[in-house]
Amino acid sequence: MLWPPGAVDSRFAPWQLVTYAFLHGSFSHIFFNMLGLYMFGGEIERLFGSRFYLSFYFASVIAAAITHLVITGLMGSPPVPMVGASGGIYGLLLAYGMYFPYRRIILLFPPIPMQARTFVIVFAVLELALGVTQTAAGVAHFAHLGGMLGGFLMIQFRRGRFPFGKK
Repeated sequence: MLWPPGAVDSRFAPWQLVTYAFLHGSFSHIFFNMLGLYMFGGEIERLFGSRFYLSFYFASVIAAAITHLVITGLMGSPPVPMVGASGGIYGLLLAYGMYFPYRRIILLFPPIPMQARTFVIVFAVLELALGVTQTAAGVAHFAHLGGMLGGFLMIQFRRGRFPFGKK
């Protein structure tokens, strides 16, 4: 689990910025993460290649962890541990929406078809609103947004938009 550093009884260790993503809180949590990985991961891996895909995924996971720790710390939220790969999945979701914006996606509940870019925007706005209002306790909304941020930065790196990026 990812324990917030500095909390009373904190068990934080640097490797938790990655290892927390391999733990899940319930069967439905891992089911929906794996469904997202299945739906978006294969196409993104074919586009990026295996090596960059792995770097992309773990950058999203680490960015999710850091974002969660920083934002919840600034908001004064209680220091509770976090688990799950949702930040990495949200990074993949963002990449899918950026590279395949006009592909049709159908939501599960309710079954509404929409373009991938609309899907990504709706999920990002929903996560931001739920995070700011601290709705749905026990869900790391800012980690989801952090995963999208990490994914976005990796896409910019891939496009050569950083001095040290691929040209």
